[in-house]
Amino acid sequence: MIVNKISIVIPAYNEGATIHKILDKIQEVVLIENIQKEIIIVDDCSTDTTKEQIEMYIAKHPEMTIQYLQHEKNKGKGAALHTGIHKASGEVLVIQDADLEYDPNEYNDLLKPIIAGFADVVYGSRFMGSNPHRILFFWHTIGNKFLTFLSNMLTNLNLTDMETCYKMFKTEIIQNIKLHENRFGFEPEVTAKISRVPKIRIYEVGISYYGRTYEEGKKINWKDGVWAIFCILKYNIFKRR
Repeated sequence: MIVNKISIVIPAYNEGATIHKILDKIQEVVLIENIQKEIIIVDDCSTDTTKEQIEMYIAKHPEMTIQYLQHEKNKGKGAALHTGIHKASGEVLVIQDADLEYDPNEYNDLLKPIIAGFADVVYGSRFMGSNPHRILFFWHTIGNKFLTFLSNMLTNLNLTDMETCYKMFKTEIIQNIKLHENRFGFEPEVTAKISRVPKIRIYEVGISYYGRTYEEGKKINWKDGVWAIFCILKYNIFKRR
C-alpha cells in the first residue's frame, strides 16, 4: 500500500503539562517511505492550560501540520476520538494519547505491515516483544488481560492487548465504522466492530510502555474496567451494528 500521509489523532484532557513534550516527540520522528504527518488534537474541554500550550506550540511550529479542535463541553476520550477520526485525511490513521506513556518512534513498526500489504489494522501490544515496559500496577495488568481474553472469546481474535492506545487503521476502514462510545468504551467497541469487517487483516506488533501513576496523571480506574466489560458484551452480543 502506498501511504503519503498519516493522521495522528490525539485526544487531550488536562494535558497542559505534557502536550508539548509529546508533540516534540512526534515532530522528531522520521517516518519510512517519506510519509508526511498530519496531527489532529481534540481538546475535550480541558480546564487547565492545555489550550494555551497547544496554541503556543502551533505558533512556534508553523512547519508542522496541526489541526486543533475543541469540544465545548467534556464528552470523554471516545468522543474526542470520533471527532478526530472524522477529520483525518491521511491514508492511515493512528491514535496517540497526549501523555508520555507511548513512544511515537514506534509508528514505523506499526506502519510496516500496512505498507507491505499484509495488514489493514495494526495494534501495538504492551505484552509482546522485548521493548521497555514500566512496572506499575499488578491489578491493572490482570484487568487488561482479562478484558482482552473476554473480548477475544467473543470476537474470535487472538489479541494480546485489546486495551492498547496504539491502534493504527487504514483510514477509510475506521471512518466507515459507526462508533458510539464516548468514553473509555471506545477500545472494546472498535475491536468488536473491526473484527466483523469482511476479510479484515489485523496484526499486532510489540511496543514499549512508559506508564504513568495516578499522581502523574493517569485517569482510568476500576469503573472504566467495569464499563469495558459491559461494552464487550454489548457490542459482541446485544448490539452488533
